[in-house]
Amino acid sequence: MRHIPVPRTTFFLNDLHNAVIQRRNNTFLHMDTPWTPSTMQEHQRMDNFDLDDIPANRSQAQPFSDIVQNVASRRGFLKTGLGLGAIGFFGLGLSACASASRIGYAQSGLPVFDPEELKAFTGIASSTQDTITLPPGYAHAVINRWGDKLHTHSPAFKGDASDGGDAQAQQIGYNHDGMHFFPIDATDSQNGSSREGLLATNHEYITPHFFFPKGVEPGKQGWSLDWVRKSQHAQGASVQHMRLNADGRWERVLDSRYNRSINATTRMELVGPAAGNRLARTKADPEGRHVYGTYGNCGNGFTYWNTYLTCEENFTDYFGIGEKNEADADYADAEQKAHLQRYKGSEKTASDDYRWDTHDTRFDWTQEPNESNRFGWIVEIDPFDPQSTPRKLTALGRFKHENAAITLADDKRIVVYMGDDQVSEYLYKFVSDGKYDPARPEQNRKLLETGTLHVAIFSDAQGSDDFAGTGRWVPLTLDTIALDGRRLGDHFNNDLGELLIKTRQAADAVGATPMDRPEWVAVHPATREAYVTLTNNKSRGSDKARFPGGPAHPGTDGANPRESNLYGQIVRWREAGGNPSAMEFEWDIFVLAGNPNKHSDLRAGSSNITPDNTFNSPDGLAIDPRGLIWIQTDGNYSNKGEYEGQGNNQMLVADPVSKEIRRFMVGPKGCEVTGITWTPDMRYLFINIQHPGEGASVRDSQESPVAISTWPDGPAATRPRPATVVIWREDEGVVGTFPEARSA
Repeated sequence: MRHIPVPRTTFFLNDLHNAVIQRRNNTFLHMDTPWTPSTMQEHQRMDNFDLDDIPANRSQAQPFSDIVQNVASRRGFLKTGLGLGAIGFFGLGLSACASASRIGYAQSGLPVFDPEELKAFTGIASSTQDTITLPPGYAHAVINRWGDKLHTHSPAFKGDASDGGDAQAQQIGYNHDGMHFFPIDATDSQNGSSREGLLATNHEYITPHFFFPKGVEPGKQGWSLDWVRKSQHAQGASVQHMRLNADGRWERVLDSRYNRSINATTRMELVGPAAGNRLARTKADPEGRHVYGTYGNCGNGFTYWNTYLTCEENFTDYFGIGEKNEADADYADAEQKAHLQRYKGSEKTASDDYRWDTHDTRFDWTQEPNESNRFGWIVEIDPFDPQSTPRKLTALGRFKHENAAITLADDKRIVVYMGDDQVSEYLYKFVSDGKYDPARPEQNRKLLETGTLHVAIFSDAQGSDDFAGTGRWVPLTLDTIALDGRRLGDHFNNDLGELLIKTRQAADAVGATPMDRPEWVAVHPATREAYVTLTNNKSRGSDKARFPGGPAHPGTDGANPRESNLYGQIVRWREAGGNPSAMEFEWDIFVLAGNPNKHSDLRAGSSNITPDNTFNSPDGLAIDPRGLIWIQTDGNYSNKGEYEGQGNNQMLVADPVSKEIRRFMVGPKGCEVTGITWTPDMRYLFINIQHPGEGASVRDSQESPVAISTWPDGPAATRPRPATVVIWREDEGVVGTFPEARSA
């Protein structure tokens, strides 16, 4: 059985450090070096290396791996199993860094993470049961189901899903995803009460299978404006005031002023460089500064100033052509066609799950060509001010946002990491202009309005089996030089707002690295190493075009080492000097998911994948205050064929140093496990179960809603319902500890 080696040895790289510094002086782009035509020429050459360029630009960039190989080959460094990503940047070992960080965890009042305890914990078996499965010593409860009341006066949920648009606006939304627990007395989103707080939750999308009553399907007979409104009111985000009651159970405070639905009809404000841009103006908003709604809200983030970040992902699915035939629907001009197709592909119609465009004309792109440009952003919400207007942060770029992982640079600038959740898309980083100052809260609230968005270029030592290498961040500014030698400003009318509305095209133009569907990013709270889940990419290595007129999906590389990638991987990186605002980084593959029950090649996964913890499609990702990594999956749950023995979607825990992985939890049938947050004392962990019971057609699901799943209501269920699950230790200990394993 062939596995990717898991590097465990650390040594001092004095020779490599000197060689890289010398090479950098001649070839690398310094952090302080301006991006000019002359400096860019040192980084580019015309060859046959296939990078993802904009369709009109066929220039090619020098593989960064050539530079790494020149250094690494002198020592055989990357051939030894001691890959760059397995050690700290230029010689500081991960194990040393992590050991030092554990002192900080102990000082926080939480027990020190014990890697030996995790090793002793055997994990739980995979499962295909229609329930929540946890290790011995753990318990759970279901809270905040779709349709539950948001307010005291909210109507009760109708089990046949006949609730209309007005009712849904007062109920908890559908398909819960990212979320965050804000302690009721917090000032920094993280510290404070572990017994009372505000739970901000994303509601990503609806599935008509269970969301509508029998016989109602989007766009078909009986489809009406009220069903559109119900769908719109169920997506976005909600804020729910939660309190631990005298019986030790979490309950909603229904008469709280904080309870709120932020959905696809809520008025919002565009802020940052794209606000007021010509491409953001519509008939209803000729100034291009106010938008109604957010939807497709996938992962999330939070700030150090008590606000919630919700991320708009598959926003293009909602835009169509109304009742027109595709042959009769044409683009306004060449610009609209190229731009819309870069995000939506060649499909002109809206998804069959929505069809809002049939009754809400702003979602008909033939009537309102700029409306789609007002979505695909990260939205900032103040959960403590129910009268506040949510803000769309255009400086952070427009793409299919998964989540937003925030950290601080050495100089206290804000850094936000983000993935574009589509196959063969990119990884991004935003660095604020201003600096965070806890003594100036009002100034902090403007930090995400101005700054520089960057896109990642990953490189690996050619021919290496270590799947490790270096990379760099390319700033997406007007003065950055594209692969064709021109400024990005020349591509985007010298308009930063236009560049950000067309973020994907700007990333294409500088030769960003297409990744295997970048999803959640998480940052280690002590080491500041970052991790990204790359869910899967069945198109890698195919001859299929990534978008109309664009290049084909690329072949393999070190960070994306498998064609037709069914299982996914997690890549981690460490910035130069450990500083998140650095322009260079090194990376390795933390885990290559796979199935050793079926394969003995790369499809079996890395050596930390075994028949006991095998999984596919890592998606949700978080690192708790003690440094334990939590991995959630959203993949194939058939438990057969390529996925034999993997069971339902699940949540696993991992040690960032040893790379040991254990299965912690398994969800019910047909679900995705997603969203994760915790109380400050780590006694309670919250996760979400999305789309339980998925798998049958709309018609079959409406005919027999509980045929696949009755979760969470069991025998009383009329249909499966997305919901939040709270998990705790029965001995009131910290979630993520396994004392039973040590004593066994």
